[in-house]
Amino acid sequence: MRDVRVVLIGGTSNVGKSTIAQEVAAEIGFECRSTDALARHPGRPWRTSEREVPAHVAEHYASLTVNELITSVFDHYDRLWPRIEELITACAAEDRGSTGLVLEGSALWPERVARLQVPHTAAVWLTTDDSLVRARVHSAGCYEAATDEERVLMDKFLVRTERYQALMIEAIDRLGLARIDAGGGQCATELAGTVIAAVDTQTSLGR
Repeated sequence: MRDVRVVLIGGTSNVGKSTIAQEVAAEIGFECRSTDALARHPGRPWRTSEREVPAHVAEHYASLTVNELITSVFDHYDRLWPRIEELITACAAEDRGSTGLVLEGSALWPERVARLQVPHTAAVWLTTDDSLVRARVHSAGCYEAATDEERVLMDKFLVRTERYQALMIEAIDRLGLARIDAGGGQCATELAGTVIAAVDTQTSLGR
């Protein structure tokens, strides 16, 4: 791979960013991190075998309209961006002998990434059909066995997630950035190869 120190992988929730980022990092010998680790917005509003839905998360999705949920997540990413930019800049500037970084997260908003003036950095975004994201959330949250209240929270999360992806795709395409279909039937290893190939051909950030 060419002289890239930082690989950015953006996309909406449940599109497969974490899995693909880990595959890419393993393939090229980079560290893998998520923007969620810097500061997390209210998380996924469904129960798992390991955790219940925290009260503040349930309240967040139950009380806000979809427009308010979108505004809330954009406000969160606005506050988070200076820390993301600082991390990208520091990793891109480190000595050649140090490990590079694969950074994934929904907070990697296309317009902000496109304005970065950081060398040795590449960016791609993963997108997929809303139906696939919906199926993944329904499976993770055991939607068929969920209560009506639990379904309402999942439905709100999904509508927000789908709206976010639509806005993100519009920005990606308008700016001419790299977008990869994560729902085309490729396995994680194949998708990671597609990401690496896209990174290797970029002559400027995200393009």
